[in-house]
Amino acid sequence: MIATSDDPRIRLAHHFLGAVEVAPGPLLPPRALRVVSGDGRHFVAKQHAERDRYAGELHAYRAWVTHLTRHAPKLVGRDDATRTLLLTALTGDRADTAAPGSPEEELAHHEAGHVLGKLHRATAMPQGGAAGAALAERFQSWIVRAVHADLIDTAEENLLKHHAAILGNSGMDSAVCHLDYQPRNWLIGDTFGVCDFEHMRHDARVRDFARLEFRRWQAASHLRTAFFDGYGRALNDTERRLLESFGAIEAATALVKGHQENDPTLSEHGRTVLSRLT
Repeated sequence: MIATSDDPRIRLAHHFLGAVEVAPGPLLPPRALRVVSGDGRHFVAKQHAERDRYAGELHAYRAWVTHLTRHAPKLVGRDDATRTLLLTALTGDRADTAAPGSPEEELAHHEAGHVLGKLHRATAMPQGGAAGAALAERFQSWIVRAVHADLIDTAEENLLKHHAAILGNSGMDSAVCHLDYQPRNWLIGDTFGVCDFEHMRHDARVRDFARLEFRRWQAASHLRTAFFDGYGRALNDTERRLLESFGAIEAATALVKGHQENDPTLSEHGRTVLSRLT
């Protein structure tokens, strides 16, 4: 990728680090840039397209990422005007590059469970109905979008509404959740690392397992076992039932976003999850 001195990420790095060189980072998202300072240290400069995502990730680094000491980047600097963050760079390889079925993949899931367990325990809140009610309200808006875009039929709409009602009437414990916790956001090396905190917020704790359950574990149950061994405990029957309802959210959001972004892979994922629920 070509970056110039007019690039807000380069300007921010120059401000805090002095002269820097751009380093190859083929697995970084397009809005992130790896740079190397004059003393050889690596950093990532990340510019957000949306102000709310920028504000969310900035708040996460200030309020909660401290619970992930040694497992997450550190915030070095920011530029509110251009929605840009400067972070220390984690070492290691993205976990989604580990060969399927390999010991490295299983170890990554074990370590991911251990690290997420630390975050959840440090930020746990008592069980109550507020988390479920808020989730159900947000879920209903996704169902409405799916109906308006003609992405689901009446039976599927009723199924999703059934799961929304379950969530709305359920008491559930909450914690600070990553909400995009999956191998593309993990790094495996000398230390297990986690990145991308733009979705992070207080939410129902069980929801943090949904993407893994419906994108990874149903085809590889040994990874689920490894994860919860690291997490410290398995889900109980009530939590497993709730996870099914979080799968309904996964289906609806994937269908709507896949349609909006013209992403057939995401749309197919939503359709697959929805078919499992039926």
